[in-house]
Amino acid sequence: MSVSGWTILCDFDGTISVEDVIDSLLDRFGRPGWEVLEQDWRAGRIGSRECMSGQVDLLQMTRAELDTHLAGLWIDHAFPGFVAKARELNVPIRIVSDGLDYAIHQILGRYGLDNLPLAANHLSPAQPPKQWQLTSPFQADGCRSGTCKCACVAQARATGAKTLLIGDGASDFCAADRVDFVFAKHRLIEHCRATGIDYVPITGFEDALEFLPKLLDGSLTSHTHHEHAPAFALS
Repeated sequence: MSVSGWTILCDFDGTISVEDVIDSLLDRFGRPGWEVLEQDWRAGRIGSRECMSGQVDLLQMTRAELDTHLAGLWIDHAFPGFVAKARELNVPIRIVSDGLDYAIHQILGRYGLDNLPLAANHLSPAQPPKQWQLTSPFQADGCRSGTCKCACVAQARATGAKTLLIGDGASDFCAADRVDFVFAKHRLIEHCRATGIDYVPITGFEDALEFLPKLLDGSLTSHTHHEHAPAFALS
């Protein structure tokens, strides 16, 4: 177990990164058909693993074009400071993403952060006529996601640590139900509010930087309890 008693699981696309990497790649390099897969996923007809695998098959770009595109994508300006603070407080961070490992390493590498533990889908060159293929080394039986974030939560909890999830969207909903606390952005705020999960809303890592020490010393108050009951501080 970590010295602090906590471990952090952090989403990448739209949480650490300013924009969704796979969406930006599809917009620029995707051949026709990726939108249909997106619609099927949003409607619940297919899981994210099947959706993204099919979409990656439709990416038409060279390695150089991919690298140039990734060089123009940015992360939350406060994330490096958040990582430094977590390390200072002895809180391990693992990135858990339903996105692309290559893209995450390339982007974080520009900030000297590509050594963070990572669970993500694996992007690799494919046999022609396809250029790229997706595999999912962190999938789990019965889970339709490429990366089973619930399995990542279970691994973290097995160490005896409490778990903090930082995320923003649908790929984080299932894991949010299983962690001890959530720093939530965007759609994840509504999910936590609707299901009574202990959370605070954040707009980015400046907020997370402020809240992390309070979470560790027990003084951070969940918004769920603000909304449903008298104020209640985490024990």
